[in-house]
Amino acid sequence: MSVTEEAGGRLNAFAKEPKIEVIDKDTRHSNGFWLIIIAGGLLLVGLIGFSISIS
Repeated sequence: MSVTEEAGGRLNAFAKEPKIEVIDKDTRHSNGFWLIIIAGGLLLVGLIGFSISIS
């Protein structure tokens, strides 16, 4: 943490900012993304099938 001294003896402390991380556009098409999409689709189909079976 860097500290600066202003006129009159007041101290200001500034936190270190984190490094900026550049995100690629291709991260959307990663394996994790497709796994979540497929799991969500299977869950949706399962819920529809379950609701049909109990009605």
